[in-house]
Amino acid sequence: MKIEALDVSVRAGGRTILEPVSLTIDRPGLVGLIGPNGAGKSTLMRVLAGLHPPDTGAVRYDGLTVDRIGRDVLGRRLAYLAQSGRLHWPLKVERVVALGRLPHRERPGPAADCDRAAIEAAMRATHISALRNRPASTLSGGERMRVLLARALAVDADVLLADEPIAALDPYHQLEVLDLLGDLAARGKTVVVVLHDLSLAYRYCDRLILMSGGRMLADDAPGAVLTDANLEQTYRVFAHRVRLAGEEHIVPWVRLGTVAPDEADQTGGTRPWKRT
Repeated sequence: MKIEALDVSVRAGGRTILEPVSLTIDRPGLVGLIGPNGAGKSTLMRVLAGLHPPDTGAVRYDGLTVDRIGRDVLGRRLAYLAQSGRLHWPLKVERVVALGRLPHRERPGPAADCDRAAIEAAMRATHISALRNRPASTLSGGERMRVLLARALAVDADVLLADEPIAALDPYHQLEVLDLLGDLAARGKTVVVVLHDLSLAYRYCDRLILMSGGRMLADDAPGAVLTDANLEQTYRVFAHRVRLAGEEHIVPWVRLGTVAPDEADQTGGTRPWKRT
């Protein structure tokens, strides 16, 4: 599915949350949406998902507005995972995951074989099969997020929009989820994910979209987006770049202003900063 945002903007509470933004997502891959807190990332994700109508501009799906393509079709082709990790009903885990199949169900009744297969595959992929009979309300924050991710995966949509899916997870499960999302992208899915961990964004994503103050500042390959200048301007941090297993990795190192300029060793573009 091709998603086009055409000069979309959002205002709330008398202020602009999202400045006019235009972007196109039209190919398989893992796209990272990054930026500091309050940059407008979650608002943009909800606009792209068709959940928040923009105040100006439009979003088109394969050239059609949400009204033209229809909510039922969009619900089958696009899955959305919100960042809150909230579950509002005391349902068992398997029932929560099964909600992801609702866009494919034409009438009430027993689940079809394809629905059961999708539910089982989603639970295996997120390693929650052992939790299937647990009430979702009894789970930890990280477990709930994996359950909600499984619900989104059960949709088996062309596009997955995931807002901070690793925020509540420990390092092992963060890597597990990003490996899973990367595998989805490698199998031809389009995955857009909001991330705060710049090291993981640099490592896993094929494309990064950098936002700040409701504006889109950069949209390119990770190396072209996470430059020293962009990190200093947007995040107000200096980064240290290291090579590990034959690949370059980026590590936010110190806050801007906590070192003297003459202490920076900029040889070869590497900055081993020290605190003053």
